[in-house]
Amino acid sequence: MHSDLVVDSRVDDPPLDGVALTGGDCSKADAICVAHLAALGARRSGGGSLRVDGTSVDIGWRDGSGRALDEVTAQAAYGLMAVHGRPTGGPVRLGVDYVSTVAGVMAAQGVLAAALAGLRGPRPTAVSVSVAGTALLAVSQYLAAGSVHDGEETGEVAGPGVPPPFVSADGVVFEVETLDPEPWRRWWTALGADAREVARGWRAFVLRYATATAPLPPTLHEITRRSTFADLCAAAQAAGVAVQEVRGLAQRRRDAGPDGRFGVPWQITATVPAGPLPPLPSGGLPLQGLRVVEAGRRVQGPLAGHVLRLLGAEVVRVEPAGGDPLRGMPPMVGDCSARFLALNRGKRIVEVDLRSAAGRATVRDLVDTADVFLHNWAPGKAAELGLDSGDFVDRNPGLVYAYASGWGDARGADAPPGTDFIAQAYVGLGEQLRPVGQPPAGSLMTLLDVLGGLVCAEGVLAGLVARQRNRHGQYVQTSLLSAAGVLQSPLPSARPAWGRWDLPVSAVDGHVMIAAGSDRAAVEAALGDPAALTVAEAVARLTAVGVTAVRVCPEPGELPDDPAAAGLIEVDGCAFVRPPWRFNA
Repeated sequence: MHSDLVVDSRVDDPPLDGVALTGGDCSKADAICVAHLAALGARRSGGGSLRVDGTSVDIGWRDGSGRALDEVTAQAAYGLMAVHGRPTGGPVRLGVDYVSTVAGVMAAQGVLAAALAGLRGPRPTAVSVSVAGTALLAVSQYLAAGSVHDGEETGEVAGPGVPPPFVSADGVVFEVETLDPEPWRRWWTALGADAREVARGWRAFVLRYATATAPLPPTLHEITRRSTFADLCAAAQAAGVAVQEVRGLAQRRRDAGPDGRFGVPWQITATVPAGPLPPLPSGGLPLQGLRVVEAGRRVQGPLAGHVLRLLGAEVVRVEPAGGDPLRGMPPMVGDCSARFLALNRGKRIVEVDLRSAAGRATVRDLVDTADVFLHNWAPGKAAELGLDSGDFVDRNPGLVYAYASGWGDARGADAPPGTDFIAQAYVGLGEQLRPVGQPPAGSLMTLLDVLGGLVCAEGVLAGLVARQRNRHGQYVQTSLLSAAGVLQSPLPSARPAWGRWDLPVSAVDGHVMIAAGSDRAAVEAALGDPAALTVAEAVARLTAVGVTAVRVCPEPGELPDDPAAAGLIEVDGCAFVRPPWRFNA
């Protein structure tokens, strides 16, 4: 059904070279898993159920109550539509197969973890991954924050407003980025904006990563419409603000192969000879006994470390002196941010001042005894600190060194910061997310940060398997841009075109989402006027005529009490997502 999602391979000494791979024709999630394993050297033959070197692999589409879902019903049931739709005040379907992509990558992670376990001890005979669990992991920060009920301020910005992107006088749609309030102030002041509106806009702008909302004052949008794109760019450059035009699918297609597909999302390079990894402790998770040092910021790096911890690794997180500032982002669980805990719970924290020789020496000492070092620092920072991959070749030859960046090697030194929303604009995701008839715009849900973190963890797992099989240290590179290629392959020939029943359907007390490909005549006959029905009544009527439909989760924070998430969430001050994999001996 789906095949050949990979057009090239950038992997030295493929870690799965010669491993037998069969089946995997059921869904896009299966196809992504199979394509990634094949790119890592697995030999595919035959159909049927997915098996890798004798280990069965199951990508399960049933929810916590046993109901079979598909891409759109999973988006609806697990809060993705709710988060994506926050700027418009209601659930909005994503026009890409985001849940399928996340599930496919996490299934490949499970297979690689099982392979690594088999190289260190007994190999699992079966690996299963819950698609529902992977969908929940994609919204884990929003789930954690929404599940806190202590009355604290959430950090969200109230009031009316209009989110990015902006539009220039000559019709160019664009995004901007700065992580500092001063360039923001200088740019808008140069454009003639009122200081109070600039300050209000900054708060909304800087919190958009955490809240998936950005109600900017409408006057700021009016101001950009008075100037040409060239003038706006010149003012931004003078102020220190980055600008990225929102590209379309036609421009993005020039980045792809002839068939509209992109390459594998990692570069994995062997470094120097090394000895074996320690054996797997009896009954341990696949990464038990391994140590990861993570120097991550925001989402991409911390999520990669979080995934490795869920698979059993000890994760030591390097934070600046005084702790990561994001620890104080409301709402709080005790003395720590719920959003922060969603990605960093269970990690051992070491605070260092990287500006000092002593701080850098502390990190080197940590990495000397680690199996993995991963970071997503700005380009060039690792080399500047003396903490680049080459700095550890002699000190720790078996190290798997992983760098998760924004752009990889694809864009030059003058590129804007490789942050989520800038990357979405560059890859033309706005035209894929929104249907025909709506202006292109990215999502304020951190789609690429999350997928980038998952792809980084996948690359690390492949690096660990290669290190154990081939007895060499490994250097792994991934990026938000390469993660976008996984999500977008193959590029569609046109934007989505949806009918009435392809979108969340309004009911008296919420919304209902109907599975893709459902019999439209049966749906119309069953529902009549859905606006006169409750969600429960609408779902019951559709179920009675054999149509799968789900309640659209209005906010991820409600999921701990939802039967659809039964067994997938644990609550300890706030809601945390349990590991989506199961490994059977």
